[in-house]
Amino acid sequence: MYLTIQGIVLRVTDYNDRDALLTLLTRRHGKLTVKARGLRRKNSPLTAPCQLLAYGEFTLFEYRGQYTINEAHSMELFTPLRRDLTKLSLGTYFGQTAEVLSQEDQPSPELQSLLLNCLYALSSLDLPEKLIKAVYELRAACLSGYTPDLFGCHVCGSQSPDRFDLSAGQLECRNCRSPESNGIRMPVTPSLLEAMRYICLCDPKRLFSFQIGDETLEQLAALTEAYLTTQLERGFSTLDFYKSLLN
Repeated sequence: MYLTIQGIVLRVTDYNDRDALLTLLTRRHGKLTVKARGLRRKNSPLTAPCQLLAYGEFTLFEYRGQYTINEAHSMELFTPLRRDLTKLSLGTYFGQTAEVLSQEDQPSPELQSLLLNCLYALSSLDLPEKLIKAVYELRAACLSGYTPDLFGCHVCGSQSPDRFDLSAGQLECRNCRSPESNGIRMPVTPSLLEAMRYICLCDPKRLFSFQIGDETLEQLAALTEAYLTTQLERGFSTLDFYKSLLN
């Protein structure tokens, strides 16, 4: 049986001297593992559409639940991204998180669109990397069931909370913290909360249609990274590598 899908390459793993296994993020089928025969051969026609973070159309042959690429065509390679190691490493981090957040046989149209939009922003828009990273992390968390409660202190209901609980994903006031609670809190400001609410609730086509000051952006970038890694209870090797390049 043949299946035609559009997907983003999240991972490329050597399978033997000639072949490779690809992890794709698709709209209808979620995460798929497929075999690319002959990918490691010189001048393979699969080289371009099967490279990491490429977006393409793949015709797959399915046999006993396993997929093999019969034909592939590139739709977007994000070429400018590949000329900048720092941006490419950040895009790879996006891909690794998408692999963790997606599931096989579970449609992922919104996550795929988010990943495509953020890769395009990295590749072609004149935006700070920290902003793109923060938008991706918080929006990806929301799409995966980790939407934070950003509308008032969860204890007293105050509309002027000054702390965000990373584990619980909720706001609180300094004086409302329970003595028994040992979760990590990060400070929040009105401008930071406004930015977070926008990212969580805006139309997907307007993810980057907001302005933010430099100080607030620093706070946002730190909080979204800490929130996503806390909720997933894991770190990311690609994130560590990206940070090493910045340092």
